[in-house]
Amino acid sequence: MKGLVYGGPNNIEYKDIPKPEIQKGTDAIVKILKTTICGTDLGILHGKTPSVKPGTTLGHEGVGVIEEVGKGVNHFKKGDHVIISCITACGTCEYCKKQLYGHCKDGGWILGNLINGTQADYVRIPHADTSLYKVPEGIDDEALVMLSDILPTGHEIGVINGCVKPGDTMAIVGAGPIGMSALLTAQFYSPAKIYMIDLDENRLKLAKKWGATDTINSGLEDAVKKIMAETADGVDVAIEAVGAPATFDICQQIVRPGGHVANIGVHGKSVDLQIQDLWIKNITITMGLVNTNTTPMLLKTVTSGKIKPEKLITHHFKLNEIIKAYSVFGNAAKEKALKIILTS
Repeated sequence: MKGLVYGGPNNIEYKDIPKPEIQKGTDAIVKILKTTICGTDLGILHGKTPSVKPGTTLGHEGVGVIEEVGKGVNHFKKGDHVIISCITACGTCEYCKKQLYGHCKDGGWILGNLINGTQADYVRIPHADTSLYKVPEGIDDEALVMLSDILPTGHEIGVINGCVKPGDTMAIVGAGPIGMSALLTAQFYSPAKIYMIDLDENRLKLAKKWGATDTINSGLEDAVKKIMAETADGVDVAIEAVGAPATFDICQQIVRPGGHVANIGVHGKSVDLQIQDLWIKNITITMGLVNTNTTPMLLKTVTSGKIKPEKLITHHFKLNEIIKAYSVFGNAAKEKALKIILTS
């Protein structure tokens, strides 16, 4: 079989690799039908994630069909159509019992990080019973790929951690796939105003179409000045969805007293926390790795048509075109790329 293998910073190769085998009774082998590329994968490619060692097959999202299950797997069988969670959960450790699945002592974010991932023909899924979801009949696979990571990440780390409430004024800094996922799921909670801030005019137009009440191109105008001029004293919730010092700085400047800064972005550099200004404002700053504890609920909203995450998809490629797909995704503004689907 073939897969995309990380060879070190700025080095990936689509090549022949061994087909995975059952290693423990709780494993399942899944044949990949559709997968995607995450901003985190680009971070790995650029050397932002040192935990990923050369030789690792990348990818942590996908939908597929179970090829084989271990003797300890009770809820799935060969032929089942499944969503692969980006988070592997044993279901029994201290953290899993707190629904902090991202910190599972025998899992967490391991796919495409500590073990081989989903950008391949087949993938081994540890703890299959608690790390896979059955696909409802009649639902588009491409929509369901968005449930592997970006929808629960935007919802949990952005919207829930940010404590978005009815009537809130909020800002999302970064209109990439994660920022757009936060935009879609924030609307469950009826905020009064949603600012979307980005440098990409194409993404801002899409954000306006999908529920943002206001958009700001931070390359053309001062986002902080505009928001502070249009609000009494800032926003109730500022969501950082890029992972850069400049975007975090915008968030800490626009949050109002009593507000929340919810950091979703994966940061590879330190940020300058303006604690001398923030200490008196009674704000809350949160950050973290997705736990996927809301995935079952989000699956119901997709099944019902309440949200349609497939509209985030802008490009399609065959899995054997994955090197080209990385190039397109890495030049998102030029290519007008948001989310890419790779079909095996």
